[in-house]
Amino acid sequence: MGYTGGNSGNPTYTNLGSHSEAIQIDYDPGKISYEELLDIFWESHDPASQSWSQQYKKAIFYHDEKQKRAAEDTRAHLASSITGTIKTEILPLNEFYLAEDYHQKHILRGYPELMAEFRAKYPAVEELISSTAVARVNGYLGGNATCDLLKSELHDLGLSEKGNKKLIEEVCGGSVSTSCPTKHCP
Repeated sequence: MGYTGGNSGNPTYTNLGSHSEAIQIDYDPGKISYEELLDIFWESHDPASQSWSQQYKKAIFYHDEKQKRAAEDTRAHLASSITGTIKTEILPLNEFYLAEDYHQKHILRGYPELMAEFRAKYPAVEELISSTAVARVNGYLGGNATCDLLKSELHDLGLSEKGNKKLIEEVCGGSVSTSCPTKHCP
């Protein structure tokens, strides 16, 4: 989580200026393409509705001309299949500023026992922010994947047995054995 799109340096949550809240995604193009990420983005919001404010602007901030063309192509394809005008903007990324520590992994912060485990494992906030396991757990807690997917990778997330049980309870709505010796637990 961070801020971009504005013209002042070092924005903060209480002093955004002309910046917008944004996320920057590091991804492995061998596992998912930029175009697939764009598809997820377009499906995750109503591109024909007006942004609430500058702070919460709906936008794609591209890094280079290839990303710009891909974003414009997916927008054009979407425009042919919806009613209304697409109001989501496509803008150049000028600089991305990380948000304050207390804004990182917002959903996970609502689960102090899980957060404590990750804080012990990643004492530096930069490590916590960049951890794939932490990002995945934050996503699971936000309802962004299935219980079956969680069960298939539970033992790769680095939580204790107690943490695994808590995560399963929160995501799957009940307790499930987490003591299975392989990552393919029932």
